[in-house]
Order: sequence, then structure tokens, then C-alpha cells
Amino acid sequence: MKNTLISVENLSHRYNAQWAIKDLNIEIPDNGVYGLLGSNGAGKSTAMNIMSGVLKQTQGNVYIKGIDLSKNPIEAKKQIGFLPQNPPLYMDTTVEEYLTNCAYLRRIDTKEVKLAVQEVMEKCSITHFKKRLIRNLSGGYQQRVGIAQAIIHKPAFIVLDEPTNGLDPNQILEIRKLIKEIAEERAVLFSSHALTEVQAICDHVLMINEGKMVFSGKTEDFDNYLMPNAVFARLLSVPSVEDLKQNIEGVINIEELGAANYRFSFENLNGAIEHIVRASVKNNWQLDEIRAEKSSLNDVFSVLSKIK
Repeated sequence: MKNTLISVENLSHRYNAQWAIKDLNIEIPDNGVYGLLGSNGAGKSTAMNIMSGVLKQTQGNVYIKGIDLSKNPIEAKKQIGFLPQNPPLYMDTTVEEYLTNCAYLRRIDTKEVKLAVQEVMEKCSITHFKKRLIRNLSGGYQQRVGIAQAIIHKPAFIVLDEPTNGLDPNQILEIRKLIKEIAEERAVLFSSHALTEVQAICDHVLMINEGKMVFSGKTEDFDNYLMPNAVFARLLSVPSVEDLKQNIEGVINIEELGAANYRFSFENLNGAIEHIVRASVKNNWQLDEIRAEKSSLNDVFSVLSKIK
């Protein structure tokens, strides 16, 4: 058993003869937003449903704050909040009525229900709509109510499946801000098909392909997966590539891109840009542009999606 917030060990599940996920290992040690990526059919929903306690796995173990989800589901689920892709809302109840029912379902003490509802409405900025029927709320506010039911019992682990799907740009920004606030106190597992969404909101990325984990790391490492430690520069007067190699500290490879453009590779990016700037000033190379270079998220996703 792992002494971490969330620990998934050798998790596998199959539907009939087909394995949806196979030998997944995930550790979420602390608070933050963890993005779960994968193509349709990669196994994301299966993994999320198992980690939320909705689906019983074929093999493997899930621990929530050290509690075995299979052996002690009631105690483990006290630490889990779940918002599926289609929020489980009762449209003909008011916001306050719905969240009160959710509080009782989550076994919050009767004396504390009113306060819990009040606190979560304030947290999700829906207090002014507490007497309104849920069906009369906009999509963004319905999503806020869905998030509210997932956190009303103050769980340590929140699972959000496509929480910004179908929202307009302003609503997306508002939900992003809310998720980041929640993640200051809890671990949030966040699934989305929008790669820009993952880049904007997630601290860490987990990517599944054909039921197997193909990437697990910080978002910045995902960004740099194809071109780690690379710097793009436009130098308008350079004698030769050999001259660049001799004068730039720490460079291990230089690629000519044409039109006075170069890609420099370093063992690490610490000080890399400074080394190029210093050498260009010293040698009068007329540095016109410089930046750390990253692949597009779509390119990274495409490459990882081909890993078997």
C-alpha cells in the first residue's frame, strides 16, 4: 500500500475478452490538477470510473489516502468526488434543494448539512441562484452545480470528466478558475479532449493509449517531449555552424533551418538562451529572434498515440 494521496497499482479491466486498460500504475502524491489524456477508446473513462468507485476493476488495486477502494469502498468513497461528463442533476429541484439532498447522500451530519450547502454554494459562486430551478440555469452554472455536488463533502480526490465540454469561452475561463481554486486544497483528475485546456489548467499530464500508460509527468515535460531542451534563434550574420559550436557554451547539436534560422540543442535549458545571447553579442552575429522551442501539443499527442 502506497503512502500517497492516490495510488493505482497494476490496474486492469476487460469487457468480455477485450482489455480496456492493462497494468496502469498511477501515483498522485499531492494537491494539484492532473490531466488525463487519450484518444477515444483509449481507456480514459474506464480508468476514471474505477478510480471513482463507479466500476469494479478486473485486476489491480486503487488506494485513496491509503484506503483500499475494493475492500473498504464506503470509507474510500468519502474521500472521492465525481463529476461525470453528463452532470447528475435533477432539473426540477432548486440549487439549494439539490445540494441538500447531495449532502445527505454523502452522509454529512444532519446538523452540518445547512452549513455545508452554504459553503459549497459560496465556493462555486452560485448562492444567488439557490432558489432557482436547475433547468433554468445556463450551461456554465449547471456545471458549477455539478462541481458543487462533487466537493460538498470536502473529499481529498475530485474526478472531473470533460467539465468544460459545450461551454462558451467565458464560461470555460470561469470553470478553469474554479478548478484551480479547488486544486489548491485537493487533487483533481481532469479529463479533456482539448489539449489547450490541459495546457492551461493542468500541473501534470497522464496519457493513456490502447489501455496503457504512455506518458506521466509534468505539463512542461509533455510540452517538451519531442524537442527537449531546444532553442530557436535567427542569426543574420554567422560565419559557419562550426563557429557557432565553438562559441556557444553547452550546445550539443545545431540544426540549420534555412533563412538564417537555427535550432540549438542543449543538455538542459538552464542558461541556454543566455549563452546564445552572450556569444552573439561577442561575435556580432546580429541576433534577430530567440525563444525556447516546443512542439505543438497536437504533434506530441499524435506521436504518443502511436505507442503500443
